[in-house]
Amino acid sequence: MDNIVKSVIAALVYIIAAPFVGALLAGVDRKITARMQGRRGPSVLQPFWDVEKLLKKETKTINRVQILYLMSFLIFVVITGALFFGGYDLLLVFFTLTTANIFLVIAASSGHSPYSFMGAGRELIQMLAYEPMVLITVIGLYCVTGSFKVSQIVISDNLPPVVYLIGIFVGFMFILTIKLRKHPFDLSTSHHAHQELVKGLTTEFNGQMFAIVEISHWYENVFLLGVLALFFLHGNGTSVSPISIIITIIALAVCYFIEILIDNTNARLKWDQMLKSAWIVTAVLGALNLIILEVVIGGMK
Repeated sequence: MDNIVKSVIAALVYIIAAPFVGALLAGVDRKITARMQGRRGPSVLQPFWDVEKLLKKETKTINRVQILYLMSFLIFVVITGALFFGGYDLLLVFFTLTTANIFLVIAASSGHSPYSFMGAGRELIQMLAYEPMVLITVIGLYCVTGSFKVSQIVISDNLPPVVYLIGIFVGFMFILTIKLRKHPFDLSTSHHAHQELVKGLTTEFNGQMFAIVEISHWYENVFLLGVLALFFLHGNGTSVSPISIIITIIALAVCYFIEILIDNTNARLKWDQMLKSAWIVTAVLGALNLIILEVVIGGMK
């Protein structure tokens, strides 16, 4: 009963706090990016003001179902994070996230804009690129901790999973660049491809619809950092180690800064280069790490 209460509280905290944390992360991202480019940059709170302005604007929809698909995208992203922070099964969590992304693709495709169609197609290609690594990440965490449940993974009495899964960790960082929509893989909604995409996936979204997309991305980014935290968290079998929490916070800050650095120091790749590189990383780092891990675990038995 206590575990259920804790899960519900954790899920509610995520639902309430995640958009604020996600917006602050977006603001910090903009600020650091500006400094790297020799600019002062906007306020850290600028994402809040942007969404507030979007919510006040008049919304023009191409058809009646477009807003329904976008709301479904937001709802499933929220459910994904609630399940994750509630401590549920990782496989179920990522299945829910994939469902959310499919709703986003359908919403973009329903607009009948050639730019939206192109962005939707690239979004599907990105899903093909990162999903194998996501599955290998889940399998790797199971091999190390013996459970698919988030609540059991974070209290595992082994060393931090990253010690055993260094290859998978690097591979997950690689696909995290795709999920965070940063260079060199910001292909479906690129800020730097106006000449070919306009705004890609979100071209036909305006006003409240675009605000929904932004808020959904805030939720999703907090969830993705939560998944990254699983590589560093460990415990004594009953609770999470306080030291590992401190190490995790520092590690997440460093990892997020690395993603911003990559975003500002790399040119955008073509979609086929992204697909090939993601699969090569998955095969070399992910699969090889699993094979070595299985050999080591088998030898210990």
